[in-house]
Amino acid sequence: MILSAIHWNVDPVIFHIGSFGIRYYSLGFLLAFLLGYCILSRMFKREGVHTDYLESMVVYVFLAVLVGARLGHCLFYDADYFFTSEHWTEIFWPFQNGQFTGFTGLASHGAAIGILIALWLYQRRYKLNAWWFLDRLVVVVALGGAFVRIGNLFNSEIYGCETTLPWGFIFEREGETVPKHPTGLYEAVAYLLIFAVSLVYYHRKKGQFKTGSIFGWWLVALFGARFLIEFVKTNGVIEGSVLLKGQWLSIPFIVGGLVIAWLAAKGKLPQGAFPHGEDPKVVAERKEKERKEQEKKRRKEMAKKNSNQGK
Repeated sequence: MILSAIHWNVDPVIFHIGSFGIRYYSLGFLLAFLLGYCILSRMFKREGVHTDYLESMVVYVFLAVLVGARLGHCLFYDADYFFTSEHWTEIFWPFQNGQFTGFTGLASHGAAIGILIALWLYQRRYKLNAWWFLDRLVVVVALGGAFVRIGNLFNSEIYGCETTLPWGFIFEREGETVPKHPTGLYEAVAYLLIFAVSLVYYHRKKGQFKTGSIFGWWLVALFGARFLIEFVKTNGVIEGSVLLKGQWLSIPFIVGGLVIAWLAAKGKLPQGAFPHGEDPKVVAERKEKERKEQEKKRRKEMAKKNSNQGK
């Protein structure tokens, strides 16, 4: 059966610029944000919500994903190492042996918690309905998750137990000699399917559906898939438990998703992007910004006109 397995020995670094290595993982992370922004921008424009809200939200979400995912990994999966006086500085130190490697440990559960906290803070300042935004954000988060898991595959990490299936991977860079479940690839496929279904649903409904509908069932689908895939993983073992740590962490999200889906079906969540109207201060700031841009454009046109007349 080993002859029918996939021998995986791909260099995780695409190319080097001095000691700085560009990894598939980092490229996937960047592509996830760029494509996500483009998709969300089209959604905002389609529904008449100014993209200024999205542009400011990107900063919140980016920091939330990075900090939340990193802290989640260090806290949930490697606390004994990172939360010590000798190694705590390595939590946000993206270098190993003098070379830039990025953060080699990120946890999706931590990223999810980080995003929820960021949206709570954002809503307090800009009055945008977080439930409305989550319905749209999670569509692209699923796509981003797929890119990240493909990056994990190129890093030869997050794989499962031994398998005799013909698509088993022998991760030679990790010193493996027998086929293992490519769980990162399993998750990538699952997340791509969730992305496709969510996006199709959004377009068929033309953005007009009960707030929380996509978010609730998205939580159930994504963390349900994660829960099932964990059965062929080996990391996160808890002594005396039949479930892995990742499965225990997924259960609250699945239950929460079911509750949100029920609330959405009953219409109990705030509807629309601005249930109580836009913040007058934010509107005034945007109008002032637009006025200045129009004035700057007018002056440029006048200068160009005068220059042409002088000739």
